[in-house]
Amino acid sequence: MVKGSGTLKTLRMLASGFAMLLILGLVNFYIGYHGWLLVHEWFSGASAVLFWTLFLLVAFAYVVGMIPWPTIVKPLARFFKVIGSYYLACMEFAIIMLPLADLLYVLLGWMGVDRTHYISEAGGTLLILLVVFLVWGSINAWSTVVRTHPIPIDKSIGTSTPLTIAVASDLHLGNIVGNRHLKKMVAQMNAMKPDVILLAGDVLDDSIEPFIRNSMSEQLKQLKARHGVYAVLGNHEYYGGSIKEYTDLMSSIGIKVLQDEVEEVAGTYIVGRKDKTAETMEAGGRLSVNSLLNGLDLTRPVIMMDHQPTGFDVAAQEGVDILLSGHTHRGQIAPNHWITKRLFELDWGYLRKDKLHVVVSSGYGTWGPPIRLASRSEIIKLEVVLEGTKQYSEEAVSTKTVLI
Repeated sequence: MVKGSGTLKTLRMLASGFAMLLILGLVNFYIGYHGWLLVHEWFSGASAVLFWTLFLLVAFAYVVGMIPWPTIVKPLARFFKVIGSYYLACMEFAIIMLPLADLLYVLLGWMGVDRTHYISEAGGTLLILLVVFLVWGSINAWSTVVRTHPIPIDKSIGTSTPLTIAVASDLHLGNIVGNRHLKKMVAQMNAMKPDVILLAGDVLDDSIEPFIRNSMSEQLKQLKARHGVYAVLGNHEYYGGSIKEYTDLMSSIGIKVLQDEVEEVAGTYIVGRKDKTAETMEAGGRLSVNSLLNGLDLTRPVIMMDHQPTGFDVAAQEGVDILLSGHTHRGQIAPNHWITKRLFELDWGYLRKDKLHVVVSSGYGTWGPPIRLASRSEIIKLEVVLEGTKQYSEEAVSTKTVLI
């Protein structure tokens, strides 16, 4: 029975993989066909074979770059992954804009408008818009916003001095987001003079190899907080498959990765959950919120990191005061944020649920293309005011944004 169940699961995975490849192939054929029409319009003697060879190479460059190639060709594979990542942004742009261009072409025909030069004019316009999209998206991805959330908690740790907590999620350190961007984050967080620094998952962009090769741990080592730096796992650490190596490396630079663990910090509990991915990729799954909080003194503040923004009701019921998540990137590229809004109770920003304060970050780095539209690279600054309920109204719990 178990064997049959495993076989069925494998068949489903294979079927899903085939369906995805088929859809990806059809989408890229649609984009490539329009690209060929424009190339043929501008360069009538162009070779169709050469065009399609180059186009398919670019279209599947990201997949090619992810293949575990021999060491001698890895630099070329990394180059392909970078090219492929930018193509992913171009593909999303094309999926939105090309159907609109086709629809306009049909409408002009119905209206009796001359369409002789339509391909050339529409193609040129779309290329200009694509350049604007890539430049604007790059600026949003690489220029960081610091968002400040004042959080009142009706609890005490024996002092009325606010706790300053610096939070970053979804760094996605790898071949695209590297030491330059990481160095800026370290400087910005240290400038806050935080009591605690929290990294809410997806520090890695799958593979640990570029993290080690580029000595990114040396940059992370520069993070300074009065009571320490803590992190949790995200889904991409699981995808990379090097969790022990990663957690050992982080431990060696003084950053503890909490895996269903609780740390008592300055009279406050820092709770770190394993990512939801553990439920399908680890035999033991992950502990419930109730199990993690069992035995804790809930008269003290409880701050929990859970990479994927789920389970708000449970966290509120169990006595968590602040829940920190990331994962969504707020869609990263519009209009994906319309999708993430429907998938999650809160896909970005701040939410008050009973006594629970939920903050979901759009992330510091990017997955795939270093492009953001209707989303920004961000760092979160929490100003946790203890015994402050009487001093703060609901309206006072707002967000202050600083552009850097």
